[in-house]
Amino acid sequence: MSLELRDIRKRFGAVRANDGVSLQVEEGALHGLLGENGAGKSTLMKVLSGFIEADAGQVILNGRHLEMSSPRDAITAGIGMLHQDPLVFLPFSVLDNFVLGSPNANRVEAGAELRRIGAGFGFSFDLTAPARSLTVGERQQLEIVRLLWLGAKVLILDEPTTGISATQQALLFETLRTLAAQGMIVIFVSHKLEEVEALCDRVTVMRRGKAVGDVELPAPMDQLVEMMFGRPLEVTGRKPGGPGEIALELTDVCVDDRLVSLEDLSMSVRHGEIIGLAGLEGSGQRTLLRTCAGLIEPKSGSVRAAGVDLTSRGYHHHLSSRIHYLPAGRLEEGLIRGVTITEHFLLAGEQTGPIIDWAEARRRADEMLREHSIVGTTESTAESLSGGNQQRLLLALMPDDVAVLLMEHPTRGLDLASADWVWNRLLARVAGETAIVFSSADLDELLRYSDRIVVFFGGRVFKVLDARSTDSERLAHLIGGRDVA
Repeated sequence: MSLELRDIRKRFGAVRANDGVSLQVEEGALHGLLGENGAGKSTLMKVLSGFIEADAGQVILNGRHLEMSSPRDAITAGIGMLHQDPLVFLPFSVLDNFVLGSPNANRVEAGAELRRIGAGFGFSFDLTAPARSLTVGERQQLEIVRLLWLGAKVLILDEPTTGISATQQALLFETLRTLAAQGMIVIFVSHKLEEVEALCDRVTVMRRGKAVGDVELPAPMDQLVEMMFGRPLEVTGRKPGGPGEIALELTDVCVDDRLVSLEDLSMSVRHGEIIGLAGLEGSGQRTLLRTCAGLIEPKSGSVRAAGVDLTSRGYHHHLSSRIHYLPAGRLEEGLIRGVTITEHFLLAGEQTGPIIDWAEARRRADEMLREHSIVGTTESTAESLSGGNQQRLLLALMPDDVAVLLMEHPTRGLDLASADWVWNRLLARVAGETAIVFSSADLDELLRYSDRIVVFFGGRVFKVLDARSTDSERLAHLIGGRDVA
């Protein structure tokens, strides 16, 4: 079995997402597709999997030219794609999701197949459980089994390690190696060099919509970085500074947020200080951030900023106190689908009067696009941007006078250059006395940028650490509920 993409071209307005990309992969391959955010990786794979139609080019599988206008056409040909956010319907059961799109399937037989195929990879499912009860890693497992059941011989995975645990990542990689050994073609899309090197035999590197090289692995890291970005990269680190007065203070805060409860939480954050929040997903970090942002009302205790008690005063009072929140769900909570970049800046700005000067609005939006290196146009919608460019847009929309910045996973899904760009912007704000509280699953990010790290375990603060006197090994043990010091 062989797969070839020949001279694939796709434009979105003025943006050339794929500019004549060719790629060839043979049976049994674990093939990496590497590139920075916005390089065109996801667009290319959506063409291959039938989610979008190319403007030009050919997809050839086993010598046969494929005509695909939908994911159903692709899976019929034997091509399936696991997206960064697995395609599951949260209120439906595991079995409902498994048979979705197969209306004539016998549910009893399908359930037996789900268990049989899953067991072969160490997956275990409760068929009656709602999909919302599954972790991101378990949703991926369900989707992989479903694609195999539907007959996939080519499996595409788009940034699959975003939001899953180290244990789930190890199981995923083991599964992919097994599938390749069975003769499948596995295409692993990522911007993470270390993951591609650990898993793949060969990698195609993309930059600005073009395939710039094909490399046998292992290969020198510096070579891959320069191919991705066109230059060497140096990652910025945190320079210790002297924190100022208290910017945010929590006293005996108790919160009940459905699955997570926080009890008697007290902590303070000073101007010019960065606090990192560590812990397994669902341990309380998100609840803390949303409480500080005014999105969750505590049962008791107080949240104070600039000496003012914000408790029970609502989100708008928090905004007036110069507290700003950047959620992990960029499109779900931070940006608005269908709304252009120009319109986003208008909504975030201070429009005076009923008449909009659209020429001036577009000029201002274009200026912000250049200033924040956002790949898009003033008329691009939020959902048309890559993850890295969505994050840059969120930062561009942020007010200048933020006193306390609350962030969930600020660089999740971003490549090295985009993540470094984000933190350079954030560190400039810290130098201007902004206090930052952020959560991250990346231990290196927590250690590199935090002054202090607050470790959550089971809905409580398990440990508070000086980031400069700890290491990733100890932090990993603490996240798991063990203090090895």
